[in-house]
Amino acid sequence: MPEEITRGRLKIFLGYAAGVGKTYQMLEEAQQLKRDGYDIVVGYFEPHGRKDTIAKTVGLEMIPRRKIEYRGSTFEEMDVDAILSRRPEVCVVDEFPHTNVPGAGREKRWQDVLALLEAGIDVLTTMNVQHIESLNDQMRQITGVQVRETLPDWVVREADDVVMVDLTPRALLNRLQRGVVYAPDKAIHARQNFFKEPTLVALRELALRQTAHEVEIRQSREQEPSNDRILIHITADSSTAALIRRGRRVADYLHAECYAVCVEHPEDREAREAIERHLNLARHMHIETRVIAGKDTAAALVGFARAHRITQIYLARPQQRGRLFVGRSLAQQVVRLAEEMQVIVAGNRKAPV
Repeated sequence: MPEEITRGRLKIFLGYAAGVGKTYQMLEEAQQLKRDGYDIVVGYFEPHGRKDTIAKTVGLEMIPRRKIEYRGSTFEEMDVDAILSRRPEVCVVDEFPHTNVPGAGREKRWQDVLALLEAGIDVLTTMNVQHIESLNDQMRQITGVQVRETLPDWVVREADDVVMVDLTPRALLNRLQRGVVYAPDKAIHARQNFFKEPTLVALRELALRQTAHEVEIRQSREQEPSNDRILIHITADSSTAALIRRGRRVADYLHAECYAVCVEHPEDREAREAIERHLNLARHMHIETRVIAGKDTAAALVGFARAHRITQIYLARPQQRGRLFVGRSLAQQVVRLAEEMQVIVAGNRKAPV
């Protein structure tokens, strides 16, 4: 019989901004593993012109990148097949949330990493907290930027270890000014936008909380399942995206089952497409989705909730002008029917998927 492959271990070096030292620390660990006798390779490394970080790769075996032609240009991506053929014990993979160029095989680098793990290869990787899907709306509020390159929370939960690489905002700004993080012209632009001290302070606090959350999740894996169950009401309203992220995050904190429920599809094409986007977002975040029948939305939701022993119901507050009364009416109906459940009306900020 073929030997059973033990899944590889995943370690994430988490930061809150470029330049805090995630890749440097990852490579330091890689060098230590090599000294300890492990067979280790670098599957992907992004130097960003940082000399100290580049120096940390000396002596490590680098797997050549795969060149891909796309729209008249040549791009380089991690060569997963070459790594699988090489079969090292450990592989270093920079920039975990990266989106691969079309033609690379898999859409996301985190999908490449999962393939390495399934093959029994341990992986060290890096990412910033702003790429975690459930934090997308908070990131937009803090930075004013909608992060498009995200990865689902469940992927981060696949990690055996999450280590925060910390640096005070003042020290990071000092590194930026000295040209350690970016070239001078790019550093000036960064200071005018993302790299403002209040923004960095808020991001650092969020990263610290996220790291504590990840530690708590791993400590509680042996505990009994929670009795909490969450229902997220899916509608066409744009605030539903934020509601899904909030509901998923609460479910993670409570270790609760989570459902995303839509009461039938509307006939309007635009609304149907919006609902399908929201259902796909929920599936992307490993939330079980259901489309149920019912002319009375409140009664259908509460009926489903009782049948599935739901403890919390999340309803979106509509954005469209003239619909606020309808939103209140639905919430009032659900509250009246679901006396034994907690009803939360949230997602009042527009949050595109």
